[in-house]
Amino acid sequence: MQTTDTPGRTSRRKDAHSNRRRILATARQKLREDPDASLDSISQAAGVARRTLYGHFPSRHALIADLTREAGRELRQAFARARTADADPVEAMTRMVLAAWPVGGHYRVLIALGRRHLGEDAIRTTLAPARAEAVATLRRGQREGVFADHLPAPVLAQALEALMLALAEENAACSWADPTGEAAATAFLVAAGVAPQRAALQVQEVIGRDRAADAG
Repeated sequence: MQTTDTPGRTSRRKDAHSNRRRILATARQKLREDPDASLDSISQAAGVARRTLYGHFPSRHALIADLTREAGRELRQAFARARTADADPVEAMTRMVLAAWPVGGHYRVLIALGRRHLGEDAIRTTLAPARAEAVATLRRGQREGVFADHLPAPVLAQALEALMLALAEENAACSWADPTGEAAATAFLVAAGVAPQRAALQVQEVIGRDRAADAG
């Protein structure tokens, strides 16, 4: 027998979704400010009752796990937005870094929390699709002689990821400002083995092309 939602049930479901989104948004902000923020402080800042928060996230572990998975999704989505047909490895990697930069601060904090509370295996699983795409691009560039090959592509990818996390941390701390990610992308390419001048020109070209496309 087919059933339909009553107006009251639909309203409660919308309220639940709204509360969940508000809790997650508040938790992201609170945990950026204080990685040790308690669930009680998050519920208070979100304007929801403790029982409401615990109804969605019964433990700090559950909340951080959800936020960490969200960070992984954001990174995959950023990489998906960056894909362009026929891009060579240097352009493809440039686009990936520039697309990921806006979510870098969120990613940095939540991955650090995930490592502390969930363990390295959980983080590795969460990031596996995005890391696989980065490794594939680096490997292609190594075969074509445009990226350094003194390290295997997976090891080089890990080193470059650490560089990006460090740059995102400095950017978030306002000790160094890079709003567009131009400097970070250039640094990434140089660390990957691209000559500095070519790296800078490639990043400027991608940014300029995208701005022209947006304006058109």
